[in-house]
Amino acid sequence: MQPEEQFSCGVVVVAAGRGERAGQSADGPKQYRTIGDRPVIAHTLDIFATWPGTGPIVVVIHPEDEALLAAALKRMTCPIAVSVVHGGATRQLSVLAGLEALDKAGARHAMIQDAVRPFTDHALLDRCRAALEGGAEAALPAIAVADTLKRATDGRVVEETVPRTGLYAAQTPQCFRLEAILAAHRAASASGRSDFTDDASIAEWAGMPVVLVEGAVENVKLTLQRDLSMADERLTRHAIPDVRTGNGYDVHQLVEGDGVTLCGVFIPHDRRLSGHSDADVALHALTDALLATCGAGDIGDHFPPSDPQWKGAPSRIFLEHAARIVHERGGTITNADVSLIAEAPKVGPHRQQMRENLAAMLDIALDRCSVKATTNEKLGFVGRGEGIAAIATATVFYAPGTKA
Repeated sequence: MQPEEQFSCGVVVVAAGRGERAGQSADGPKQYRTIGDRPVIAHTLDIFATWPGTGPIVVVIHPEDEALLAAALKRMTCPIAVSVVHGGATRQLSVLAGLEALDKAGARHAMIQDAVRPFTDHALLDRCRAALEGGAEAALPAIAVADTLKRATDGRVVEETVPRTGLYAAQTPQCFRLEAILAAHRAASASGRSDFTDDASIAEWAGMPVVLVEGAVENVKLTLQRDLSMADERLTRHAIPDVRTGNGYDVHQLVEGDGVTLCGVFIPHDRRLSGHSDADVALHALTDALLATCGAGDIGDHFPPSDPQWKGAPSRIFLEHAARIVHERGGTITNADVSLIAEAPKVGPHRQQMRENLAAMLDIALDRCSVKATTNEKLGFVGRGEGIAAIATATVFYAPGTKA
């Protein structure tokens, strides 16, 4: 975010609509439906989150959509703080609520953006800001109408051809000096007017000159189900698969005891592994491997060995914590592989249970979990029976564009 003196623009993202024309979906209104493996609104917010001119952001939602928005915010590639307010019965009232919140946040200029325009780009935002910097009270991105226009009163028979000269299709974000557009919205509300189709028309009604800026052909509004399908195809057609591999290594000393725990399975033995938790060397290595796929540090960062609360703790806590971090960052665990290096005890009789444990802890299919064991041919500390080592590899698929 840039300081106000560098001409930042506050943003109102209008997301309170129900989107009936897009049909019903278990994902909710169209702004929360998935395109390119992420909600539409997450794409839209990312545009402003990564633009240097963005000031405070207010998202206007339906009261029933708080959980949907919270989930969508987690899918942003550049998460930022936003303010959330509830909208009204019409888009006009929702925008007014957003502008009031933006005014309280201290913004001087406002960009009002449809949540379902996920292809707005920074060049367009730069053109809008330049118009405001040049003294315009209102700036409207628009595209000259290219198609021949017909008027048909009954929707069937053409009555006349409408000259397209001087006609433009309006887009968002529509941009204003905040004090002026807020006053216009308040006046429209006080007068009982609720029939305005966009914010520029309210500005026109209030006598504000609206300056046109060059829009963008790609800056489409997603209205129908086919629009969502085309947007999804556009985002996924050329997406490079984001498949990441993480490695982990751990070793624990063997001391006098009655057994060892490996991959959550207790195996009776005349020795035990020394460690602050249950010393499950396999799960520790796999925890590090998962954390490595999203740059989230290592097991010691999340569960310091100096913290007494982890004394004797089952290591599945650590692995499941790492899996949650991966999921929260948009990752899907596709494979987990553990190699145990030990002279004893024998792992073979317990391998199936170990794999089943991994599958349950990571919530993945059994055939995506592998456990192998080998000796160290009597060489080194492992060969001398002084300890057990583990090497783990995790493969995770992240949604295209996901940032760790």
